Amino acid sequence: MGFSANVENDLPGINAEDYISRDFLDQEKRKLWPKVWQIACREEEIAHPGEFVTYDIGDDSIIVTRTKSGEILAYHNVCPHRGRRLASGCGKANQFRCSYHGWRFDLEGRNVYVQDPHDWGGELGEADIDLRRVRVGTWGGFVFIDMRAEGESLTDYLETVPDYLDPYEYEHMRYRWYLTLHLDCNWKVALEAFIENYHVATTHPQILPFVGDDYSQSYAQGKHAHFGFWETKTPLGYPSPRLKRQPPEDERVGVIDFFRTYEEQLKAMFSERDYKAAQGLMDVLPKGAPPGSAFFTAVELGRKAAEAEGIGYPEGATFEQMAKAGANWHIFPNCATLPWFDGALFYRARPDGDDPDKCVFDIWSLVRYAPGTEPPLERVVYTSMEGNSAGQILDQDIANMAEVQKGMKSRAFRRALVNPVQEMEIINFHHHLRRYLELE
Repeated sequence: MGFSANVENDLPGINAEDYISRDFLDQEKRKLWPKVWQIACREEEIAHPGEFVTYDIGDDSIIVTRTKSGEILAYHNVCPHRGRRLASGCGKANQFRCSYHGWRFDLEGRNVYVQDPHDWGGELGEADIDLRRVRVGTWGGFVFIDMRAEGESLTDYLETVPDYLDPYEYEHMRYRWYLTLHLDCNWKVALEAFIENYHVATTHPQILPFVGDDYSQSYAQGKHAHFGFWETKTPLGYPSPRLKRQPPEDERVGVIDFFRTYEEQLKAMFSERDYKAAQGLMDVLPKGAPPGSAFFTAVELGRKAAEAEGIGYPEGATFEQMAKAGANWHIFPNCATLPWFDGALFYRARPDGDDPDKCVFDIWSLVRYAPGTEPPLERVVYTSMEGNSAGQILDQDIANMAEVQKGMKSRAFRRALVNPVQEMEIINFHHHLRRYLELE
């Protein structure tokens, strides 16, 4: 079981059992989730005192809330009396009350009411009746929790991630949309669809006519990893070299089609503002400008449009920074993000109960809005994709997942042969996952 080399040709491989085994899922439950920092919510979800979000992972449920003083706290979502969960979903409360026997807890997790406390003869102490705290940290507007009583700080855990992603100012982004999917695949299968670009040429053929060079390179960054297009020779707006087509007569059209397709089929990573701004290319850039100039001009038009709306682009988000950061980051263990100058796409995968064939998959479109102009947060949940759509691009990705999960159970499939150049994020992910599970 586990990550190993193919003994016949020494290719890197990940054993199918790591995705389909209930025992492997149980090991993750015991040895991974209680020992890592993980994203529970965004700060904007608990912007005011009393607002709370429950984050469920494995057998654990965590309440994250903002106290009256403005502090963000988290504690295990379980009444210390008989174990009933106190809250579900999200909402706003002055106290948390157990619906079983009425015990109550304030926003700091302190017990403020026990029914008939004299029955214990004065033996109940604060340690017995208060909620158990969970460590909390914030980065980029995200609220992280760590169930360990002590251990590495969030800063140490994130390693190089802030160095590459801080310039994008995730903390100033807000939800454009929030989608939760219940999928028929392992949480790792869902996550891995979004931490490699190797699938794009086949899964998303509609973007090849204008995406430029889609051949990627990927690198480990400690327990995290990223991929990018550091060796690209064909600019965005041109056909992928895989198509073996002649250069376009008008590069501007390809760049506009790029932004249009992402706006119509995804509505994420790039903002609606970016697409509208890109349409101005036809007015400000002459046909026949040097290759690559249409993309750079479109970005500058987007920057000016953001400034006109009173928000602008982050000062540190330059072309040089984007080249350094790459296009995609895996944040260990269960998140991935694709950053842009004024937006980002973010993914979070979690197991769904004790079934290795199911997961909960959150997808967030984040955009940089002028204060007060962000849309109201609406959390959409699809318990099944039948009759539902997440947009054409995501639908194409999702269509692979259940089929991958089924295929991994074939007696003919023993291990995934991971691409060592374009899928290093996956290789690195499983290497560190197995270290946490004490299997490597």
